[in-house]
Amino acid sequence: MKNPYSDSLNGLRLDNPVLAFFNFCIEREKIRHLRESGAPYPWTKDPIFKKGRFLNVFREDDRVSKSIISFAQDYDDLPTLINALFFSRWCNKQQVLDELDINMLLEPSLIVKKLKYFDQWSNVNAYPVENINWKNKNYSRFDAATNLFPKIKNEITEIIINSEKDVIKATNAINVRFKMKNNFPIFMAIMDIAWFRPDVIDPKSDVPTGIGAVPFLDLLQEYLGLKNHHETCKKMIQLQNEYWPEAKRKFQPIDIEYLSCENRKYYSYVNDTKKFEGKNLFIPLEKV
Repeated sequence: MKNPYSDSLNGLRLDNPVLAFFNFCIEREKIRHLRESGAPYPWTKDPIFKKGRFLNVFREDDRVSKSIISFAQDYDDLPTLINALFFSRWCNKQQVLDELDINMLLEPSLIVKKLKYFDQWSNVNAYPVENINWKNKNYSRFDAATNLFPKIKNEITEIIINSEKDVIKATNAINVRFKMKNNFPIFMAIMDIAWFRPDVIDPKSDVPTGIGAVPFLDLLQEYLGLKNHHETCKKMIQLQNEYWPEAKRKFQPIDIEYLSCENRKYYSYVNDTKKFEGKNLFIPLEKV
């Protein structure tokens, strides 16, 4: 299947894609600070940032990430933590996660009952998740999140531990069992483990390149004269000291991949291959 974003940056001319990447990060982080301080919109003079929707520079500052961290924090039992993170990524909806307690996962009927109060329990439009095929039986998004994960959390945990802290190995090993065409939700759930248990998943682990990040990582790779995206991510982490030494923390490979996707979105607007319409259009609220 052709990557739908593969042509999005065709013809775009950036003299220094590395500088462009860090300029994006610096401006987007400035916007976050101004917005969270209560400053009035607009928080930038940049016409693209004014109109387009973008994630924050640091994953932990996004609303869903904050909700996941709050939902799963302070739980010492590793299988239950992993169950919570898989549930969270299958849900991926802040308003729902904020109303739940991790202990509900110990009794699936409680989660099922609670979720019935929501018109939409998961983020269907922005974050699609397909069925799982576990031991030749299909499970819908809802059934997997509420009933399957609590039953198989120990098996999932064993697979992850045997992956030697490697995100890619763990994602692929689990998807051998899940048989999903798009393994992105698995990858995100495993990557989230690093927030809580870096002894289980290394925050510095190489990560797979999502289809949305490919075009901009290709630009960076070519500009830097490197062999692949993993080398490119590592080099960009080194270059952070030169281009953005005052950042609040050091980047990891997941950050470079994730931000390459956001840069691809930004420069697709510059390149006129993306339009300000539908869910892409940012509409400021009166209150954050």
